[in-house]
Amino acid sequence: MNASSPQQTIVTAGILAIGDELLSGRTRDRNIGHLASVLTAAGIDLREVRIVADDEDAIVEALNALRTRYDYVFTSGGIGPTHDDITADAVARAFGLPCEHDAEAMRLLGDMYAARGLEFTEARQRMARMPRGARHIPNPVSTAPGFIVENVHVMAGVPQVFVAMVEAVMPTLRTGATVHSLTVKSPFGEGDIGTALGKVQAAHKNTAIGSYPKYDGKSFSTEIVVRGRVLEDCEAAARAVEAMLEDIGRRKQAAAAIMEA
Repeated sequence: MNASSPQQTIVTAGILAIGDELLSGRTRDRNIGHLASVLTAAGIDLREVRIVADDEDAIVEALNALRTRYDYVFTSGGIGPTHDDITADAVARAFGLPCEHDAEAMRLLGDMYAARGLEFTEARQRMARMPRGARHIPNPVSTAPGFIVENVHVMAGVPQVFVAMVEAVMPTLRTGATVHSLTVKSPFGEGDIGTALGKVQAAHKNTAIGSYPKYDGKSFSTEIVVRGRVLEDCEAAARAVEAMLEDIGRRKQAAAAIMEA
């Protein structure tokens, strides 16, 4: 964790989404966008997202890379009852821990299926498997818990369950300084503003300035977004962007007047 002052604490995160269905396009991920917005609101910088197949080697490799790089890692998918739900095994292997049926998870699931009059089958028992010593992430939707090992939070892929697990996890996390975001709308396309915008960014190093092109079917425009942890820095950069756009507008008007003359 990097910190220049208590107000400027930087907390970082990575996401690992797991599942063949995500890579094939059969399932469109909703979890990454949801978690990204929640982390941003909490002042946690999402620095990287990876999507990997249901392949144990790939999961272990990605997880080990992310967990050593960021303060927190969040995974989604692969903790269900079927043979291709291998996330628990992969996480255990990444940490060098045995993967086993957790006694409390077995009790929770056993009680739930008994209450529903359903058999607690071997397949359903797979949802109680996790690395030895893992802490639970509660699941108020379908009971089967997610789990935490060190800085890694392992959660379900089903969006409704994932959202509930995120809500349970967020109060337990360290948070950083809030990132402010200001938007300036440009009537010009990126080709017109690119060079000048680069100069504005160079002059306002405490902010991150992004440009996002728009096309309405007739002409291009751009949304320019200024982000930073100090509001005054963002406001100064936004004013510089506005002045830049005014200057470009004047230049275009002058050029048009010369063409008409």
